[in-house]
Amino acid sequence: MLREINFDGIIGPSHNYAGLSHGNLAATRNAGRTSHPKAAALQGIAKVRANLDLGLVQGILLPHARPDHGWLKRLATDYDAASSVLKAQALSASAMWAANAATVSPAPDTRDGRCYLTVANLLTMPHRSHEWPATLAQLRLIFADPAFIVHPPVPAPFGDEGAANHMRLCSGHDHPGVEVFVYGEGGGPFPARQHREACEAVARAHRLSPDRILFVRQSDAAIAAGAFHNDVVAVANERVLFAHEQAFADRDTFYADLRTLMPDVEIVEVPAARVSLQDAIASYLFNAQLVTPPGGEPTLIVPQEAQDNAAVFSWLQDHVAGNGPIRRLEVVDVRESMANGGGPACLRLRVVADPASIDQRFLVDHARLDRIAAVVEAHWPEAIDPTAIGDPALIDRIETARRALLTALDCLILADT
Repeated sequence: MLREINFDGIIGPSHNYAGLSHGNLAATRNAGRTSHPKAAALQGIAKVRANLDLGLVQGILLPHARPDHGWLKRLATDYDAASSVLKAQALSASAMWAANAATVSPAPDTRDGRCYLTVANLLTMPHRSHEWPATLAQLRLIFADPAFIVHPPVPAPFGDEGAANHMRLCSGHDHPGVEVFVYGEGGGPFPARQHREACEAVARAHRLSPDRILFVRQSDAAIAAGAFHNDVVAVANERVLFAHEQAFADRDTFYADLRTLMPDVEIVEVPAARVSLQDAIASYLFNAQLVTPPGGEPTLIVPQEAQDNAAVFSWLQDHVAGNGPIRRLEVVDVRESMANGGGPACLRLRVVADPASIDQRFLVDHARLDRIAAVVEAHWPEAIDPTAIGDPALIDRIETARRALLTALDCLILADT
């Protein structure tokens, strides 16, 4: 009973716009603005509800402890004494973007028939580099069944940013697939966060067959334009690869290799003449969720910003009207996440597994979402001005809010992570 399960990150009570992510144009453009953690979390929950209504299986990942006092202690300081920069880095709610939690290879792809997860090290950005211990603890709780192996991160200096730079194509989620690892090397003023060495290490650790994997370089132009992860310019689901014309350094070779391994692949390429890299990145067209509901109609879940962009939505409507592989569009409002540089796909980690093998506390239905929403309504801050991140009352409210959620979901075991 293998199903694709989307594990969405619940947006934490410390969600703020500190502009910490160099190369993430939305995050840096909105630095210093007032964030709205309660609205952000409720928007994310509404997206999960919409996915449930499509017939998809949904899970959740819970916010990490913030501020990260343990990380500050290892830096020989504490929150009160830390600089404003360290305060912001310790308070970041960026673990909400679950696509960066890990890379996942499901059982049909691995030599021993188990599902492998490798936690991302996220070492390029200081505010994300301290996420992995809490992510590892949470994933090992969720996937404690012997059907799973959860690995710690690839060691430094090889940067790994998880599923945001990984795509899987297959004839069906429960069939063997082709796994595509996308890495970067250039990008002008912005760092290439995913290293090929990390991709290769993950592929080995996951016991993948070498003849069913591809290592593909992201184009320098995409990175320079603000595509800090591959999932900002490309997404795949089952037989469909949906990508921008300028996503890859050598797209012709990649497409040829992919067609050799998977002759029935359907490549949907958006031409730069219709949608520029700038429009694609600003609208997060490709940071959409490409899913297959039970009815079998490939569906693209796009942010409101994609509908608001005339060039992007015109192309999408033409594609659907022309009977292309993507048959249906769904629009969601995740504006608070978008303003910090993460679209609908950033908020979820895809895991193909038997839902019965998952710790059931981390799978959700509407009733469980009602419980989460009630905690958010009662405890999440309405607003956070980045200049107020040193306010002890705000820190107390953030810590109290997270503990209330863990209590409501019977997950206090995670209180210190």
